[in-house]
Amino acid sequence: MLQSLKRWLEGLSSIARRIFVRLTFRPSGRWVEGGHSESHRRLLFFALPQSGRHYYLYLPGRYAATKSWPLLVMLHGCKQDPVTFSSGTRMNQLADQQGFLVLYPEQKRLANVFRCWNWFDSAALRADGEAALIAGMVREVTATYGVDPTRVYIAGLSAGGAMTSVMASCYGNLFAACAVHSGLMYRAAESVSEATKAMKHGSRASPENTARQAIAQKDFAFVPALVIHGNKDGTVNPVNADQVVEQFMAMAALSGDKAELTEFTSSEHGGGRYPYEIREYRRGDKLLLKKISVEGLDHAWSGGNAEHAFNDPNGPDASRMIWEFFTDFQRSGQEAAETVDMKQA
Repeated sequence: MLQSLKRWLEGLSSIARRIFVRLTFRPSGRWVEGGHSESHRRLLFFALPQSGRHYYLYLPGRYAATKSWPLLVMLHGCKQDPVTFSSGTRMNQLADQQGFLVLYPEQKRLANVFRCWNWFDSAALRADGEAALIAGMVREVTATYGVDPTRVYIAGLSAGGAMTSVMASCYGNLFAACAVHSGLMYRAAESVSEATKAMKHGSRASPENTARQAIAQKDFAFVPALVIHGNKDGTVNPVNADQVVEQFMAMAALSGDKAELTEFTSSEHGGGRYPYEIREYRRGDKLLLKKISVEGLDHAWSGGNAEHAFNDPNGPDASRMIWEFFTDFQRSGQEAAETVDMKQA
């Protein structure tokens, strides 16, 4: 009874926060609300919990359908929703400045009481379930809003970061680059109990073995990755960031040129921000992977809006770092055309 009342009050509080953000946040662009569903996920005439998801799409102030736009997919964490996630990360303001669209898929309470993406679900790990729904949204928005299919990117926080790993591993042919903030690697867990243990102590799965499982999929394509994690994260152990890096390194080695990756290390401090270490992994002069470890950061979006939970204003600015990383990557036109052809077939 008390748990039900607590969940009801949390839901009411979430609605109130969303209304407040809508009334006080005045970007130059506009929101478009939509949804994506799959008709085969029904029982008679009733939609199953996995049959569809709602989404919010942010169109920047200078948006015009006649232009070809980059698209960034943002996956929120547990106890978050698209509107407060956008306000916390300030990604829409950056979209206005830099000129890109932002897609925010929304997890619903019927699928997870805490609004966590079920990144550990067996269906998602088989490129089905919630992962398939997110991929469907991306294809739908790309086709409808003048998105450049060679410049589609994905990022997420916590459970959204873990689902980003799933999307990059299962639907790499959709994305030019990805960013995992305070998340976990693909197949870090395959049940709720395993997920809890992985968050606390790191996954028992091998990053190399799970990388082999990823590249064995029919439509696998390597996706360059940015990994951001706080070294004081008490919710998702920082060892998970190391495992994400190991897994992407293994995927790069197993799926492409056999030349070894070269690691470059640097650090930044000052300016009122947390100090942070940068590790870049390159093949020749080509950047494939980057890890940023933020000293003193707990389980929060680095440089986020402190008016919302899971945001730390002390920087560095994760939103800007993510977008700057993404702008270095673009899929080939042929790859993008093949993805569109697959959708239309």
